[in-house]
Amino acid sequence: MNKKITVIPGDGIGKEVVEGALQVLNVVAKKFSHQFEYEFALAGGAALDAAGIPLPEATLTSARSSDAVLLGAVGGPKWDANPQHLKPERALLGLRKELGLYANIRPAKIYSALVDASSLKKEVVEGVDIIVVRELTGGLYFGKPSGFEQRNGEEVGFNTMLYSESEVRRIARSAFEIARKRSKKVCSVDKANVLETSQLWRKVVIESAKEFPDVELSHMYVDNCSMQLIRNPKQFDVIVTENLFGDILSDEAAMLTGSIGMLASASLGGSVAMYEPVHGSAPDIAGQNKANPIATIASVAMMLKYSFGLSAESDAIENAIEKVLSAGFRTGDIHTEGMTLLGTKEMTAKIIESI
Repeated sequence: MNKKITVIPGDGIGKEVVEGALQVLNVVAKKFSHQFEYEFALAGGAALDAAGIPLPEATLTSARSSDAVLLGAVGGPKWDANPQHLKPERALLGLRKELGLYANIRPAKIYSALVDASSLKKEVVEGVDIIVVRELTGGLYFGKPSGFEQRNGEEVGFNTMLYSESEVRRIARSAFEIARKRSKKVCSVDKANVLETSQLWRKVVIESAKEFPDVELSHMYVDNCSMQLIRNPKQFDVIVTENLFGDILSDEAAMLTGSIGMLASASLGGSVAMYEPVHGSAPDIAGQNKANPIATIASVAMMLKYSFGLSAESDAIENAIEKVLSAGFRTGDIHTEGMTLLGTKEMTAKIIESI
């Protein structure tokens, strides 16, 4: 198989974890006789420094002509004072919008070797295996109008939460289809007791569920869901929710597993999917060989499965991660007493050795 991948290292630790993930991908390619071509592109703070904008047209052109996109991380305090349209995070929103990536898939599965690394009790997190399906191109992050203005002699900021039936229906179908391949349970999370957008959301999700009679549908308010994720996370299989709620809940779910540095994600919907770790650019540890590369390595495993249909190759990476963790190797974010502490490069090397 020959595939072209647009690689966007981004900012902070993005460069380090992407480098590790590509090393793993190269080993898989050699072992299974594939050919992966990489085209490197700029986005986020790196693009701002080089081109003056967070998402250059050259990056979009490369992404559109690729078979998949791998993104490290964007952002950092260096650009915090920039005006809104010149913040690194605008690159993420732009890529999602221009590539039509409306479904963000975030697994939160705890590796058996990391049960003790979670901040919750072992009996609460052992066996947790959740997928959060987050709508990615609607809601408050994209609704218009938004901005700042003067009202009654003071400055106010405003955003618009907006959803259409078609936007809700397509993300609901994505969640139901994923659930069909798992435990056939979908929990739709909203705030229908307060928000009109959530009332529409719930109505359309219920209608969509009729197409999937084999999948059990439940509903939960977002505040209750945030509590239940801590109280009894094993009750969930697939959670589907809108953009803002999904942004928050998926990060909360990530911490059930011990560290946000463990979790991969896939953004699907268009002809080209994008894969990225859930964590940010972590500028405080950038360049120090301290970052956990596992989330990005697991992201390329998702790429192999979702974009290229290479399940055996994806499983080879996942099994290698599990084996290395079971052998007691840890990066700093998941390190506990008695385990062997490794840096970014050393953890990558162990996973490659296991593959």
